Amino acid sequence: MMPTGRPAFPYRRGSNASEDDFFDIADEPFFSIFKRQLRHIRTWVVVALIVVFILWQRRERPPPPPLPHIHYDEVDWSRYAYTQYATNEVYLCNCLMVFEALHRLGSKADRVLFYPEEWDLIVEDDVDRVSQLLLEAKLRYKVMLIPIKIEGIQDTSGAGSQASWDTSTAKLMAFGEHEYDRVIHLDSDVILLQTMDELFFLPPTTVAMPRAYWLLPEKTLSSLLVVIQPSLREYLALTDITSLAKNNQVDMNLTEHRYDMELLNRRYGDSAMVLPHRQYGLLTGEFRKKDHRNFLGNEDEVWDPDHVLAQAKFVHFSDWPLPKPWIMWPQDQLAAEQPKCDNNPGTPQESGCRDREIWKMIYDKYRRQRKDVCKLLSYPAPV
Repeated sequence: MMPTGRPAFPYRRGSNASEDDFFDIADEPFFSIFKRQLRHIRTWVVVALIVVFILWQRRERPPPPPLPHIHYDEVDWSRYAYTQYATNEVYLCNCLMVFEALHRLGSKADRVLFYPEEWDLIVEDDVDRVSQLLLEAKLRYKVMLIPIKIEGIQDTSGAGSQASWDTSTAKLMAFGEHEYDRVIHLDSDVILLQTMDELFFLPPTTVAMPRAYWLLPEKTLSSLLVVIQPSLREYLALTDITSLAKNNQVDMNLTEHRYDMELLNRRYGDSAMVLPHRQYGLLTGEFRKKDHRNFLGNEDEVWDPDHVLAQAKFVHFSDWPLPKPWIMWPQDQLAAEQPKCDNNPGTPQESGCRDREIWKMIYDKYRRQRKDVCKLLSYPAPV
């Protein structure tokens, strides 16, 4: 007896019932299947794009191209120079790192190094690091070596430390390089990220310096970078002031390697051109802070450590009480002083640690470069 009602699977003409039952399942329209699969694909595409964007944002950005309004190919680069000074082996290596970076970044300006006249270029043995590094500067990076007399002065402030005003003010020698139209003096305890050749073409001014933004609201210029229009008159004036200070220790604030900053502020504090510190004055210590109003200059802008680093021409190492980067940190001190994460700091659930990541990356990059640039060199002792 035939069943009544609509069969579960309609029969097809010319086919048996068993095949109809097996194959003639009601099909879902292809468009519906495509839409459902497309939703899954779209979700994964969005996730992948987010990951790629995050990685792209955190990439090490290439330096920007030269400023378009300066015809670099037509410049007489013998009229411009970067200057450094070194008074011991550690800072000589630092200077070499700056010269290596200028060479690698393609700067065509001259390079000048002031160093104690007691040093020489005769490599006496394999561990004569000073002579090796001087030769490396001269032969590999085409640095002009200028020996100078440096006389230290004992600090009579009662602190019992050896502080040298001449060591601090050796950079003032750059004012006497009047064969150049402009010189740029940069502290050597930095990591140079981009060339600064554009500073050679500032409007005429005796001195240009960035603001020591970390000292705000005090209006102090920072001597970690000084763009100088050399002048014999200014050089002699600064020499007289320095000599007077050495002979008369009245009203002297002896702070190691900082007297140059005080002297330059006294003479040029009201007349120097002020350089933007975002490009020309970033400290590593800024990544350890949570209050960035002094650096940003306002209360509205959101701190973005990746953007800040991309803007900076160099980063100056300043993370007291942590030592300089050529001295390895004590691990307990590092744990206490490293940048704190934004969320749940110090716990297994901490997150928002980009400041810490960038801060450590800067130090790691510096140490790798230092190891490569100042490695044991191959200049042999004379036979």
